[in-house]
Amino acid sequence: MQITIDAAGRVVIPKAMRDALGLSGGRPIEIREREGVIEIEPAATQMRLEKRKGRLVSVPDRELPPLTDDLVRATLERVRR
Repeated sequence: MQITIDAAGRVVIPKAMRDALGLSGGRPIEIREREGVIEIEPAATQMRLEKRKGRLVSVPDRELPPLTDDLVRATLERVRR
C-alpha cells in the first residue's frame, strides 16, 4: 500500500490497519528507523505493581478493552504469521 507524507510530515495509517491493530486516536505508538526502514508499532502499555489481598498484581496505567475470545484468537493468528 502506498500513502503520501503531507507537508507537515504526517502519515495517515489506513483505517483497516488501525482497526486490525486496535489503534485509535490518542493511542501512543513507537516509531523507529532501522536499516533504512521506518517501523511503527503500538506502544507497550505501561504497567505498575499493586498489592491486592496480600499479592502483587500488574495493573495497566490506562483502561484496556475487555479480553475476549475473539481478541485472543486474532492476536494468536497475527503473531503466528
